[in-house]
Amino acid sequence: MKKIIGLILGLALVASSAAQDFPNKPVRIIVPWPPSGNVDITARTVAPAFSEALGQQVVVENRAGAAGAIGSAAVAKSSADGYTLLLGSSGTITAGPAVWKNRQYEPLKDFVAVAPIQSVPIVLTAAAKTPVATYPEFVAYSKTKQISVASAGSGSSNHLALELLMRMANLNLLHVPYKGSGPAITDLLGSQVDCMMDQLTASIGHIRDGRIKAIAISSTKRSPLLANVPTLDESGVKGYEALTWTGIFAPAGTLGPVVEKLSAALRKGLTNATVRERFGGMGVEIMDMGQAEFAAYVRADYDKWQRVAREGNIVVE
Repeated sequence: MKKIIGLILGLALVASSAAQDFPNKPVRIIVPWPPSGNVDITARTVAPAFSEALGQQVVVENRAGAAGAIGSAAVAKSSADGYTLLLGSSGTITAGPAVWKNRQYEPLKDFVAVAPIQSVPIVLTAAAKTPVATYPEFVAYSKTKQISVASAGSGSSNHLALELLMRMANLNLLHVPYKGSGPAITDLLGSQVDCMMDQLTASIGHIRDGRIKAIAISSTKRSPLLANVPTLDESGVKGYEALTWTGIFAPAGTLGPVVEKLSAALRKGLTNATVRERFGGMGVEIMDMGQAEFAAYVRADYDKWQRVAREGNIVVE
C-alpha cells in the first residue's frame, strides 16, 4: 500500500513539475480549415499576442479536410500536454458534430475548452453576376431558379445557418459545399456559384471592394461595419439568428494548471490593442470568459444545435 501511495505521489509531483515548466517549447495551433477563412484569419490575428503572453512561440498550422473533422480529430488524438491545440469553432465543436452521421471524434469528451476568442455573424452574399442585391430580390429570384449557395463544407456552421434559413423561410436552395471558406469565396468572386453564406470576417474585404454583394446578416442586430445591410430577422425571417464563434481547445486529459495557463495567456492576448483593432475592423466581437464559463457556453451551444438537427431531421453523411 505504501508503494502504491508513493507511486501516486511521485506521479503527482511529475505532473506538477510539468505544469510549472509549461511551456518550454513552441505551441502549435491546428486550424482544421484552409487558409483565408474565418478560423484561419482568427488564428493568425491572435497568435502573436498569444505567443507574447505565453512567453513561447505559437505556430499556426493548417490541416484541412472533411469540414474541419480531419484536423480536429488529429488534435483529439495528440498528446494531452498542452503543446498541440485546436482552433475550434461552432462548425467543428457544436453545430457541425450535431448533424454528422459519423463522427471522427466526440467534441465534448475528446477536448477541454480552454478559452474563447471571438464571435461573428454570418452574411448572405451574392456574386457580382447574380441579379439580386436585396433579400426580397433573393427570394423572388429563388422562385425562378434554384439558387446555388456555397458554404465552407457539409456540416460547417455556415451550412447549418443555410439549412436553418431554408427551413424558416421555406426556400428551396442548392447547397454547394467546399473544403473551406477560401475556395468557396474564390468561386463566388468568379461567379461560379450564385451566393454564399459565410462569416463576416472572411467576406468583409470583398464586400467593401464591391466584388460581392451583401444581402442580409444573420445576427439580430445590424453590424456597424454593414449598417445598410439588414438582418434576416428584419427582412422577414422572424426569430432568425446564427452566430459563429471560435476558441482554443486542448486534448482531453490536459492538466488543469496547463489549461489555466493557456486560458490566462489567451485572455491577456485578446487585450492587445492591435488584436482588438484588427478584430474590430472585421466586425468581430471579442469574447471574454474564464475557462469554466466558456466550457458551459460550449455545452449550451452544442445542445442548441442538437435540437435544431433533431427537429429538422438534418443529417450529413
